[in-house]
Amino acid sequence: MVGTRHLWRGCGVNYFSTINFVIGKFSQREWLGVGTGAIIFNNDGRVFLAKRGPRARNDAGKWDFPGGSVEFGETCAHALLREIQEEFSMQIKVIELLEVVDHISLEEKQHWVSPSFIAKHVGGTAQINEKEKCLAIQWIAMSDIDISSLSQVSKSNYQKFVTKYGINKIF
Repeated sequence: MVGTRHLWRGCGVNYFSTINFVIGKFSQREWLGVGTGAIIFNNDGRVFLAKRGPRARNDAGKWDFPGGSVEFGETCAHALLREIQEEFSMQIKVIELLEVVDHISLEEKQHWVSPSFIAKHVGGTAQINEKEKCLAIQWIAMSDIDISSLSQVSKSNYQKFVTKYGINKIF
């Protein structure tokens, strides 16, 4: 579906602009999407990172606090629970909304509105279920993360988390 739309009010942020975009597929035009993710803590205080694969929509080869696209009619938090289960066979509990990031890539002609959460791993063993989208996974201490290796949104999430809670906060 191609058209001009006024962006909506959602996830606690008001967006009032008009752009041309394509819904549901990539084209030479701009792509507007909502993608949610989370800093997921395990019981050892480590966080879960996924390395984006060659078929990821953007930031291929970068480490990411994982998540995925929000489907029509789905809340951001529900989309996060679904995506983590589908992609990594894990169950998580959403703790809180950390921030909302506008991920704008002019080169890729993409604009993602990305609500990012803090979550807790509550079940399942992490595994890669979509190998074309994810190259590797790891549990790592926040203090051991190389921020330069993170995706654009995950860099923002990391910086926001450290500013708000410090590097040693564990959920």
